[in-house]
Amino acid sequence: MSQRWLALGALCAGMLMIILDQTIVTVALPTIQRDLGFSQAGLAWVVNAYLIPFGGLLLLAGRLGDLVGRTRVFLGGLAVFTVASLLCGASTGPQMLIAARFVQGVGGALASAVALGMVVTLFPEPGERAKAIGVFSFVGAAGASIGVVAGGVLTQAINWHWIFFVNVPLGIAAAALALRVLGSDRGIGLRAGADLVGAVLVTAGLMLGVYTIVEAAHYGWSSAHTLGFGALAVALLAAFVGRQARAATPLLPLRVFGSRDVSGANLVQALMVAAMLAFQFLAALYLQRVLGYQPARVGAALLPIPLVIAATSLGVSARLTTRFGARTVLLAGLALLVVGLALLARVPVAGGYAVHILPLMVVLGVGAGLSLPAVTTLAMSGATAEDSGLASGLVNTTQQVGGALGIAVLATLATSRTDQLLAAGSGGPAALTGGYHLAFGVAAGLVSVAAILAATLLRPANPRPDTESEPADIESDPADIDVRPAPSRA
Repeated sequence: MSQRWLALGALCAGMLMIILDQTIVTVALPTIQRDLGFSQAGLAWVVNAYLIPFGGLLLLAGRLGDLVGRTRVFLGGLAVFTVASLLCGASTGPQMLIAARFVQGVGGALASAVALGMVVTLFPEPGERAKAIGVFSFVGAAGASIGVVAGGVLTQAINWHWIFFVNVPLGIAAAALALRVLGSDRGIGLRAGADLVGAVLVTAGLMLGVYTIVEAAHYGWSSAHTLGFGALAVALLAAFVGRQARAATPLLPLRVFGSRDVSGANLVQALMVAAMLAFQFLAALYLQRVLGYQPARVGAALLPIPLVIAATSLGVSARLTTRFGARTVLLAGLALLVVGLALLARVPVAGGYAVHILPLMVVLGVGAGLSLPAVTTLAMSGATAEDSGLASGLVNTTQQVGGALGIAVLATLATSRTDQLLAAGSGGPAALTGGYHLAFGVAAGLVSVAAILAATLLRPANPRPDTESEPADIESDPADIDVRPAPSRA
């Protein structure tokens, strides 16, 4: 196996650990609440304390990778994340766990912000790049589902502490592999663009925005708390955009948005991820609270999704993208996601897994396996070697903010609908199912909007049955990353 593919393996191993941690706690939350004495309101901060720094620091971390070297930032992020995971597992009270989760979010942002940019630089040839992005996208898409599986198994078989302890050997192994196969890249130097004012504005704006979104489920979307903090977050982000238009060395050069494919793909991705992360979160709740599944059985029930995503994204997605273009593959995948979510919005209260759930898991897995590599390819299509860390940070930012928004909005809608049905006299399982129906229907609507935007904003590509002799359609310089042990830059 070539050093470049080993390098991809190191990047994917680190990313898998980080992505797993975003969902691995979902099934374990009730057990954590009992053991550590969390209040119901405080329990949400086990998730929120991770999401806020993760979503807020991605752009800054991506640019930092361009300036000081993406390998350094990636390894630093892995180290911070691994140590924080150890502290999470050793937590003896709510305050310690929340603080450690915040540090985990910082480490996760550092590592994940630069990883995709490193993939793009390592694989400049279009055919190989499509395969590499397919692998990387599988890790992102399936990792969230695998997290639910692992969380259920570890919590039920051992205890909740191990959902965090498992990251320690994984982090050490990923860092050891990365040190062996990734050389230190140069970076363009801090003098090339350290916009500290812009960094403060965008980090504060994004963190405040994510905080507002995740707390809206508690305070309500029309509350003074939500509207006030939301307005402040928008003002900070608007000030950041104004700063980028004037700064000599902007943190986020506005030229990145000059490409219709880049801008459109990030918008499409935000809507798609909002729907799919909310689906995974609410599907686990449906299986637990309506069908009565135990944590390990919930994980097993959701396992077909990552398996189908793997078969699709690793097996056929790259070939289809090379043959028909990323836009065509994206539209096909979005159509399948709409169908799967719309049918899920009709699942009965006493649904049978083999009849009502499993077929939809397969449809959604194929849709995600096609859509995610394609949208990632389009979102990185305008990235140069100098800006690939920034573009990677932007892709991850839209994913995290979109995911936080999707979970907050759809979970709030589901809860409100359930309360209405309970007040009208419906039984508990029927009321819960009615709430999930509404959320899944709205998720289907979000993906429908994403499909319309993809069809209107993204440019079609000419079919390319043979790309071996074609130049890369993304300007990149593989010399930017040293892949050992070859004496020359890979």
